Amino acid sequence: MEKCAVILAGGEGKRMKMNKPKPLAQVLGKPMLEWVLRSVRNAGVEKICVIKGFGKEFIDEFVAELPFEVETAYQAERLGTGHAVMQAKDFLAQCGGNVVILNGDAPFMDSATIKDSFEYHIQNKNAVTVISARVKNPTGYGRIVRGENGEVTAIIEQKDADEKIQAIDEVNSGGFWFDTEKLLSVLDEIKSDNAAKEYYLPDALKLLLQKGEKVGAFTAESPDTVLGANDPTQLKELEEIAVQKGYKC
Repeated sequence: MEKCAVILAGGEGKRMKMNKPKPLAQVLGKPMLEWVLRSVRNAGVEKICVIKGFGKEFIDEFVAELPFEVETAYQAERLGTGHAVMQAKDFLAQCGGNVVILNGDAPFMDSATIKDSFEYHIQNKNAVTVISARVKNPTGYGRIVRGENGEVTAIIEQKDADEKIQAIDEVNSGGFWFDTEKLLSVLDEIKSDNAAKEYYLPDALKLLLQKGEKVGAFTAESPDTVLGANDPTQLKELEEIAVQKGYKC
């Protein structure tokens, strides 16, 4: 079955005190983006497109040195995750099958989680499967909202969440499996009518639900799959976790 991947890597590394894209910040001597790419490859996904934005020349240089082929697409303006994926429409159209979309600065999104979530996605015949995790402190993450029968009804971003939603401890890792054709059918319908005025990829789930499509969530075994870093302190914490738990790129 055809599989491909889109990796979001357009974030700026300003708070990291670096002039390169944030996903190129290193954990144990390897860029976070490389951790993600190798997990994707180890999960059996070979067709990969990296979305670049800020400092795109650094991404081009990084990709050129990889021992495997990776395509890139350019997001000229950083208008959210949905907008980033819109830049890969040509790649998605050629890919077909199913696509996994991941953040390029989440180094502990491991190959087993990617593979197991794909199997769940296919077995349940989902239009989209979000990779979720349960965390002790969900602040800052999009919350997974489930119905009475455990079905996913929405993903609500922190900025748009009321007190009840903010109490939910199951969060969006930023990773999704989509039926590629169904993603393309709603991608241009995503709107920026939210607090941040951005195009959120999770809104594709809402659109697919409105069309009667099946949406599910695969809960990762480790909450570390959602971890990223926005500053040097958090980056150091990732290094400490990697050493403590024996994570390797």
